[in-house]
Amino acid sequence: MTTTASALPLLLEEIEVTAVQRLSPSFVRVEFGSPALAELGVDGRLYDQRLKLIFPDGDHPLPSLEGADESWLGTWMERPVSERGHMRTYTVRAVRGSGAETRLVVDFIVHEGEIGPGGCWGARAKVGDRLVTLAPRRGAEFGGIEFVPGDASTLLLVGDETAVPAISAILEQLDPTARGAVFVEVPVSADVQTLEHPEGVSVTWLPRDGADRGSALHAAVLDHLGGTATVAGEDVDEVDPDLWETPTYSSSGEDVEGHARAVGHDWDGLYAWIAGESKVVTGLRRALVNDLHIDRHQVAFMGYWRLGVAMKS
Repeated sequence: MTTTASALPLLLEEIEVTAVQRLSPSFVRVEFGSPALAELGVDGRLYDQRLKLIFPDGDHPLPSLEGADESWLGTWMERPVSERGHMRTYTVRAVRGSGAETRLVVDFIVHEGEIGPGGCWGARAKVGDRLVTLAPRRGAEFGGIEFVPGDASTLLLVGDETAVPAISAILEQLDPTARGAVFVEVPVSADVQTLEHPEGVSVTWLPRDGADRGSALHAAVLDHLGGTATVAGEDVDEVDPDLWETPTYSSSGEDVEGHARAVGHDWDGLYAWIAGESKVVTGLRRALVNDLHIDRHQVAFMGYWRLGVAMKS
């Protein structure tokens, strides 16, 4: 197969599974290899770096990369699903090794209920399986990092199981002097992991174990901030499945740059990064920004997925 590693400002390559580890009932860690991964990386820390993975549709082969150029994505989208497969977004959990021995580590969520093509693939992944990735090439602009705390003195990281890989990677890359709190909701108690983190950052795991999604997470975050612990998603009727709001971008079209910044308020020095199911994230956004009046420029809210809504390729 012909690839175009030297022709594109990103890595568009086939990668092969070199190791699989079942971390818990809901998490599978997969390690990938390819000589092309020698160029994987960014100029700085990866933090919550996103990448794309393309999974084959059923028993159909992976899409061909032959002749790929910068118009490849548009051409790929025009193909029938059986030919193009399914593209999904994941987090770089870790990069190990160097040169031709570089390994890309991705954690897959194989949670309860209906799961998409990525979760299904991860649940049965084995050494030798292959995927296509769109990933950052060191020295080229790629985007996909939303954790930008600037000079914040206190951090707040919040997420469900889909955000665990990003939160885990961020914690490992923080300065040892970082301070803050992390709240993570996972499907069951057996999903709780031991994470590397600075001494000044507390990590609280909140297994649902059959409870309503987001309820314990919402209450814990509001209690931590000294707010009123309302029901998660209360009064949230309309939810943007593509919810994505950072200090510099709003999926709703909000004029972020023109948004007035609060001065001398109670939350100076705080930076909040919140990701997970869109309705839960929307409820937390309203609580933090509308009720607690945390400055819009101190928060990043990302709807990684929406319950009952299929992700777009």
